[in-house]
Amino acid sequence: MNGKCCLITGGSDGIGLAAARELAHMGASVVMVGRNEAKTAAAANRITQETGNGSVRYMVADLSSQADVRRLAAEVTESIPRLDVLVNNAGAAFLSRRRSVDGIEMTFALNHLGYFLLTTLLLDLLGRSSPARIVNVASAAHSSAGSFRLEDLPSPEKCGGFRAYGRSKLCNILFTYELARRLEGSGVTANTLHPGLVRTNIARNNGLLGRMVNFFIGVRGVDAAKGAETVVYLAASPEVEGLTGKYFENRRAVPSSALSYDAELASDLWKLSERLTQPSEGMGENRH
Repeated sequence: MNGKCCLITGGSDGIGLAAARELAHMGASVVMVGRNEAKTAAAANRITQETGNGSVRYMVADLSSQADVRRLAAEVTESIPRLDVLVNNAGAAFLSRRRSVDGIEMTFALNHLGYFLLTTLLLDLLGRSSPARIVNVASAAHSSAGSFRLEDLPSPEKCGGFRAYGRSKLCNILFTYELARRLEGSGVTANTLHPGLVRTNIARNNGLLGRMVNFFIGVRGVDAAKGAETVVYLAASPEVEGLTGKYFENRRAVPSSALSYDAELASDLWKLSERLTQPSEGMGENRH
């Protein structure tokens, strides 16, 4: 990974931190994105000390805020000449109904629209850096999405709780497959993955209930380093060079849910996401 630049969202702890550490060990230039500046700075400094890699830096953004995503994308574009790997990892489970600063159901805003908008805004940079890779961290929870209407996903009144988490993870996969179709022949690949049941603080935003959920995940889950293995594999391995539009688990391509292969649903999700984020004119529309 010497000479390659990797940007990892949710890089201050958990899977993102573990992936950043491993990619830094491999010689990559790593940009870690976190919401809390002090925590993210400390994580970046710790990785620099542990790996001896002086090309580890951090940026701060709340990826549930579209304004913050746009500011982050502008900062990346202005300060990084090339981007070889984008890892969309930042996410959370909100067990109560919440709105983002943009008035959108919080789980959908962070877990899906954060991926969609940041990726869309960085597509030109990724294209100029090709061959480049996009890695979207999803979850086996996508299989629990159940029946729903796309237009209900942004509404806290109509979609919330753990079911919203599963649906947001389904959106990650639908987005990845549609993105891969649109990027075909560009030299930029897009793949997604289930990291396993990982001991992270994914439910930390939910008070006592969240602490209980995290406790039981901790009892059954694997550590973050194990959870990051497939992320690092998709970001760095020559075995997946040129491979795109796949869902991975334990470093193997496996089938995702039947609903995730619905190309019409994926296309409609893309259109909904464009309407909700209003990306710059032309972004994502000329890559069919």
